[in-house]
Amino acid sequence: MDRRHFLAGLFGGAVTAMAAPVAEAATVSDFFFLRPKRKKLAVAAPKKHLTGKAGKVEKLAAKDRKARSIRERYTGAKIIDFASAEKPGTIIIKTSERALYQILGNGKARRYMVAVGKEGFSWSGVAKVGMKRENPVWTPPPEMIARTPKYAKWADGMPGGLPINPLGPRAMYLFNKSGDTGFRIHGTIHPESIGTAASSGCIRMLNEEVIKLYNETPRGTKVIVI
Repeated sequence: MDRRHFLAGLFGGAVTAMAAPVAEAATVSDFFFLRPKRKKLAVAAPKKHLTGKAGKVEKLAAKDRKARSIRERYTGAKIIDFASAEKPGTIIIKTSERALYQILGNGKARRYMVAVGKEGFSWSGVAKVGMKRENPVWTPPPEMIARTPKYAKWADGMPGGLPINPLGPRAMYLFNKSGDTGFRIHGTIHPESIGTAASSGCIRMLNEEVIKLYNETPRGTKVIVI
């Protein structure tokens, strides 16, 4: 092949290649549009603060979750630092904390987890232990029977010591200047309620813990509920 034929062949091949359809080759733009799209990260919507009745329910649910968390961590009474001007033996109940503090003196107190009155049944004030009973008789008040008619069968009192007696093995009855307040510190048949607002105003304790407190608390002991 002479020089002239060689150049002609080379030039012809180049023209053929240039004339090839564009669709045969992937371009930079093709690559860009065909690559997988990145997933957008989901952004959580800002939490709405409910108002009115819904807001009240939300707050109660939050309190219940907090109480449940506290209860699940409860491993029994503990001696803690607790500054108080009250004399040793005094009982201070902080309903918002679901906690009962037995003042020991020297800046210390024994802290028990308890169940307190549910909304509408909670109370506060200063009282004293006016009476103590082992295996106490439980007598539901008339208003409780009105709310829960099945308790009418116990209107004259449920004998102490029964496994279904709501007061458990011990009860300390709280009195003020007007007499019996109707509120007690007692045991419970519902240990799962400890750390919650579940009672009709009384202070519930685990049975083994109320027995200990009962034995260490004489009649006349001051009780402060806040």
